[in-house]
Amino acid sequence: MKTSKIILCVDMDAFFASVEQATNPRLKGKPIAVIGSGARTVITTSSYEARRFGVKTGMTVYEAKKLCPHIIFVVGDNARYTDTCKRLEDIYMKFTPQVEIYSIDEAFLDITGSHHLFGGPERIGNEIKRIIKGQFGINCTIGIGPNILIAKLASDISKPDGLRWIKPEEVGDLLEDMPVDELWGIGKGIKQRLESLGIKTCGELGRAPLELLRRHFGIIGVTLKAMGQGIYSRPVAVQEEEPKSIGHSMTLPKDIYLRSEIASYILQLSEMVGRRARRYGYAGRVIALTIRYRSFETFTKQKAISFYTNDTHEIYYHALSILDSIKLKDSIRLIGVRLSGVLKESGQMTLINEIKKRKELLKAIDDVCDRYGEDALVWAAYIRTMEKPRVISPAWRPSGVKNIDIK
Repeated sequence: MKTSKIILCVDMDAFFASVEQATNPRLKGKPIAVIGSGARTVITTSSYEARRFGVKTGMTVYEAKKLCPHIIFVVGDNARYTDTCKRLEDIYMKFTPQVEIYSIDEAFLDITGSHHLFGGPERIGNEIKRIIKGQFGINCTIGIGPNILIAKLASDISKPDGLRWIKPEEVGDLLEDMPVDELWGIGKGIKQRLESLGIKTCGELGRAPLELLRRHFGIIGVTLKAMGQGIYSRPVAVQEEEPKSIGHSMTLPKDIYLRSEIASYILQLSEMVGRRARRYGYAGRVIALTIRYRSFETFTKQKAISFYTNDTHEIYYHALSILDSIKLKDSIRLIGVRLSGVLKESGQMTLINEIKKRKELLKAIDDVCDRYGEDALVWAAYIRTMEKPRVISPAWRPSGVKNIDIK
């Protein structure tokens, strides 16, 4: 008889805000919002005290202040958050080697083969909560289920500071009347499309004809029907998946329009992309440029090239050629550069002298920056920009290619 999996979802409660409150006792029990250091910052996390007033992630400072006049804004300490995430991983590894750090504040643990060593799933969950509270002074919510989907649901419906184990025999009754968008991965768009088919609950989704779902959602329809039944086959990803792309974007300190200014930022972003690709041994052959106007209208245009590269200036030249093919209709507030179609480099020696020299130069620059810091050597054309990401991307991980340098 096949043994059901037992998966834990550890989700930190208001992570950034909780870390700030634990670090500064004067903030405890008060409505706070963590923001970036830039002039155009938005709220990255708000404390539960602030959430009671309707303050949410993504709001502007002005919007938050309007809802909660006595809110306290705290500039985030990204180094502290990333360090805490790495130390949390060490705690999880005491209970199982099957750990997936899904994001900076969330992790999945497969304890199927180890829970009996620690007194069972709930005891492990309570022990993790106790250790985290004692070591960091912050709370987490833990969901336990037969797969990642149900474990995530268990944590979502138990926040804050909760623990819930949804056993396989409980899944059907729990999902029957639950709105479809309570399930991880079903957002507003899919919810609206399902509602147009008369499907509002997970029970209705699980019973929906497969052909109907396939006709409207393609192969994803198969996954959606299974999700409505509480079935989810993705395992805990212990090893990082091979990346499909490597990219960086940046909200600018002010709106810009001049090509020379835009080019400076494109070069800086190209260096950030190229350096990360080289660090982990990847190269790609599709370069994309993302532009967001001050109106928040956003678009991406990409270009395929005939060879694989991680050379900063190759990425830059092609991203710049994309810019030159666009007729800008307004000032720009955000720029992004992405390298996709990536593969692991073969490690073969090149016989073309100019390419060999370029690789040696880039390696020398990377070595200096690895030793003395990211800004030890920079290209002169973007010295005046010298901006780094201030907000931690949801894709951030404590190791591997998704470990992005954050200011």
